[in-house]
Amino acid sequence: MATRKPSPALKAFGGEVTRLRELGGLSRAELARVATVSRSYISQVEGGSTRCRRDFAERLDGALDSGTALADAWDDLLKSAPYPQFFADFPQAEGAAVLLRSYQETFAYGLFQVEAYARVLLPKDTDFEGRMRRQAVLKNPTPPVISLVVGESALLREVGGPEVMRQQLERLLEVSYWENVTLQVARTAYYRGISGSFTLATQENGNELLYQETSTGGVTSNERADILHVVKAFTALQGRALSVADSREFIGKVASDRWMRT
Repeated sequence: MATRKPSPALKAFGGEVTRLRELGGLSRAELARVATVSRSYISQVEGGSTRCRRDFAERLDGALDSGTALADAWDDLLKSAPYPQFFADFPQAEGAAVLLRSYQETFAYGLFQVEAYARVLLPKDTDFEGRMRRQAVLKNPTPPVISLVVGESALLREVGGPEVMRQQLERLLEVSYWENVTLQVARTAYYRGISGSFTLATQENGNELLYQETSTGGVTSNERADILHVVKAFTALQGRALSVADSREFIGKVASDRWMRT
């Protein structure tokens, strides 16, 4: 996929990471190993092609023994940087979207997670509370249209135990009947162009922001090439996924056969 052209703020933050890494006498590979990420991700952060999350800046501070230097730099350069509208903070784009298209390969979609399920994934109070606040968009007078494809493995992967999983699948069944939601299940298979979970938020004015999950939290992009790739892949994915009715039947069967405990 094409990478986003670095903004001055991203380049400045990346330059500070590079400066502190070199000051500490570490190579990118060494820093990646200490920070438990890939070398390519360090390269993306230093080159300004990726906007990392603040908690990753804190992790880098720990790896580089730099106090709060990079967390402070994130606050100064990235938190309120003049990015194109809706780029800086995906939850803002998600909350203002009129259309959300999402493929979830690993876990249930964040907006549809029940509290017990979300708490297992987000043990930190601030993260959990943020996830719950995001769900408020579903109660708007005009909630977004949501097209969701859930990978089969997300229904089978145990999070929090059988009771939590049963609650979560029942929640998916519930939202699948909402007028603004189209929910389908993709059976485990190879789907061209799909290599992980993503969400595309479309605004009323046509602006779009893509969020792709990674092991470090995710990468956002508004590059047209990235968005076009995902739109094409998602359209093909929907065509091969189970129908809405068959998806409901499949989810119900997994809930009763795998997660029901008597």
